[in-house]
Amino acid sequence: MFYVLLIFGAATIICNIVTFALYATDKRRAANKQWRISEFTLIMAGFIMGGLGALLGMRILRHKTQHIQFKILVPLALVLNLVIIVLVLHFTGYAPWV
Repeated sequence: MFYVLLIFGAATIICNIVTFALYATDKRRAANKQWRISEFTLIMAGFIMGGLGALLGMRILRHKTQHIQFKILVPLALVLNLVIIVLVLHFTGYAPWV
């Protein structure tokens, strides 16, 4: 069961790094007047276990901070990601509160 938790943790970290990279790429493309990454893709990356990467991309890069859908959906994605992490910890038996 430990390997499941290890793989899940690694996948979550990778998803957050990729999501942050998507925000950085979109920010650079916006500055260079190039083809952009769709807002749907940026938001969905947050919901696919990249919520922290999306939030950090918004805050650190100051990207998409004025869009209301990002103000609402990115924190919601992070909360959903945290709930999933807690559930995985609980059902694998590695939760500190068990």
